[in-house]
Amino acid sequence: MHDLAMNRRTLLKVGLLGSTILAAGGLLGRCAGATVAVPASGFAVLRKSDLPMLHRLIPLLLEGSVPLAEMPQAAAASLTSLDQGLHHLSPALAAQVRQLFDVLTQPLTRGPLTGIWGDWRQASDDELRAFLNRWQNSSLALLRQGHASLLQMILMAWYACPASWAHCGYPGPPAV
Repeated sequence: MHDLAMNRRTLLKVGLLGSTILAAGGLLGRCAGATVAVPASGFAVLRKSDLPMLHRLIPLLLEGSVPLAEMPQAAAASLTSLDQGLHHLSPALAAQVRQLFDVLTQPLTRGPLTGIWGDWRQASDDELRAFLNRWQNSSLALLRQGHASLLQMILMAWYACPASWAHCGYPGPPAV
């Protein structure tokens, strides 16, 4: 019985620590102006600071769904589709996505939470896979939710693109 109580106590401490780190990261990001919602050129929602991370993660998450030769076009289409999807989110949901992207792009939170200590553009595919795996299997529900959100947003953006439909056998919407 004592071991079980110790495990619960440890779990609560780890959860509290993780929540504190994420909250502090969001606060530091706001203080540094990271959450200013100024879209990058050509985008409605995505900011310049979001793009390096997304440029690295999108091809990795689309691996196996897209032939290698078509990956640059698929990644660009997914990025455009993601931006359009984010543009139609409620303000509350858009703020949560911005917070997630801030945590992933701010150096103070990116390194400790992802293991990507340098620029996203310099991270190897193995480092990115390790980050995704760590978040997917984290004992912190917040990190697991972050992983699921990233995965769902990117895959939904890709499968909203007509270029993805042939791969999965979808003939497209019926003509009206």
